[in-house]
Amino acid sequence: MNIQTVEIAGDHHTARRDVGCRLCGSRLRHTLVDLGMSPPCESYLQADQLDQVELYYPLNVLVCDTCYLVQLKEYVSAESIFSEYAYFSSFSTSWVAHAKAYCEAITKRLGLGSESLAVELASNDGYLLQHFLPLGVPVLGVEPAANVARAAEEKGVRTRVDFFGVRLANQMRAEGLDADLIIGNNVLAQVPDLNDFVAGMKILLKPEGVVTLEFPHVERLMTENQFDTIYHEHFSYFSLLTIDFLATRHGLRVIDVEELPTHGGSLRVYLAHEDGSRPTKDSVTELLDRERRQGLTEMSTYESFSHKAQRAKRDLLAFLIAAKNEGKKICGYGAPGKGNTLLNYCAIGTDFLEFTVDRNPYKHGRFTPGMHIPIKPVEAIDQAKPDYILILPWNLKDEVIQQMHHVAAWGAKFVVPIPFVTVIDPTELRK
Repeated sequence: MNIQTVEIAGDHHTARRDVGCRLCGSRLRHTLVDLGMSPPCESYLQADQLDQVELYYPLNVLVCDTCYLVQLKEYVSAESIFSEYAYFSSFSTSWVAHAKAYCEAITKRLGLGSESLAVELASNDGYLLQHFLPLGVPVLGVEPAANVARAAEEKGVRTRVDFFGVRLANQMRAEGLDADLIIGNNVLAQVPDLNDFVAGMKILLKPEGVVTLEFPHVERLMTENQFDTIYHEHFSYFSLLTIDFLATRHGLRVIDVEELPTHGGSLRVYLAHEDGSRPTKDSVTELLDRERRQGLTEMSTYESFSHKAQRAKRDLLAFLIAAKNEGKKICGYGAPGKGNTLLNYCAIGTDFLEFTVDRNPYKHGRFTPGMHIPIKPVEAIDQAKPDYILILPWNLKDEVIQQMHHVAAWGAKFVVPIPFVTVIDPTELRK
């Protein structure tokens, strides 16, 4: 595959702009959606940075007509995004509960015990691996962001600060750290070199070991208009068709798949060595057939998506303009990466949102990239008493509304922007 290396505003932003598909090398000729220019979604600014130059990159999403991988070019290097990271998984209560349930279920399913090793790639702050410890299963996290890895170590989760791939897999295997279970939750999308990453998993996995990967399902992204889940740290977006292609390319086999409600609709795929004894479940064939019926092998299906994103932008702006013209006060809840794609694509700044709040103290006192909306502690909502609260992490809307149900006392309503604008009156939910 022909790869060009370009310098973008200094060494720490050096990134490869791949000429071809990052999975199969085919020429990219089709567009899913073009969301314009946007800064990296996790580049939260401090006050003294607001007057400085801010870097913007294209959010032009392409589709491969050979392996059906939906992808962004690598405008920003993984090293510059993930060496220090603002996202701590443990601040989502529902996500931690999801991780705990997974650990208990997979331990039972695979018969893991004190002689096993569970390795999580992009293990973040130990939100998941911590749940194996009371089950007596040894763990190792691999996490490139030193700041979140420290939080994992404080939980007792052994963590290696590094980027995963063939190099590290060979090193770990030489140290006797080959794995019975390899976990990759919402990491595959963040890997620019997919082939190196999956080849590393093949190396590290024991002969009868299992890999589980979770990632947002591109079928749901398109069906439910989740365009804001597109941002620079997500280099790729997957269907099971693409995962099957990727696994086969590296001597692995998809043996099971589950559909999950997380992140707006995700898949959990189970991989094993191609020549291993684990059977392939009917769920795999059934979902592959459904994706073909849904048109995921047809480029016209992908190319029609941009109209839905444009309509959602118009609808949200129309609502916000009308509300502000009526003198309403509006703030945001959350400062997730997806929220920054939405805010920048729709050009929503402090002329619409006075501020947003977040449970993560790391973000307090900072400003959202591009639109420079101040980020405050959650208590700021109680002080400001806004009329409308725009939920930016809409995939957690039920959790947010439950946490913030008391805003009904002053008549506040919630606004959910995806798939299209929906206003939720918390008083109605109690009836």
